[in-house]
Amino acid sequence: MEFHKNLLEYISQSLMTADETIAVAESVTAGCLQLALSQMPNASLVYKGGMTAYTLPMKVKLLNVDKEEAEACDCVSENIVETMALNVAKLYEADWSIATTGYCTPIRNSSYKIFAFFSFSYKGEIIYTNTLELHPKTQALNAQLYYTEFILGCFKAEMNKNAEARANLELKKSKDERIKVS
Repeated sequence: MEFHKNLLEYISQSLMTADETIAVAESVTAGCLQLALSQMPNASLVYKGGMTAYTLPMKVKLLNVDKEEAEACDCVSENIVETMALNVAKLYEADWSIATTGYCTPIRNSSYKIFAFFSFSYKGEIIYTNTLELHPKTQALNAQLYYTEFILGCFKAEMNKNAEARANLELKKSKDERIKVS
């Protein structure tokens, strides 16, 4: 299985440049994100690790998801995926995290739709959460692979926004320091 090489190189280089790390909590992508991130150049320098918590009991036990809330939504909601993202980052002591939950096959609990929630955290805060819906006839593996590529593309965009914000903050600090010196 091969993932978009340039995308993985970019993510790896961005993390190394910022001296930051990433961890992953997966459900619907069932390890595909972990596989992709492990294929990054210098993965061992930036990828702390990940887990696939596929069942409700494991999400509750390992990622501190609220059991009653999870039962009410079949573990598939914006709040569940955000909880997963925040807690996997804490568990692995990572700067960044990605979490996924959803459906890769149409079932009654999903109203016969195929969709995923995904979320990114950065330094203990959720910075992005979204939903991706696919055609209900999409094959399960194809759905998981598409989710993975799409989510990594979104992650790259969020890393860019974060880097721009840090650069602007540094520029502002530099200007403020020059004003104080004058």
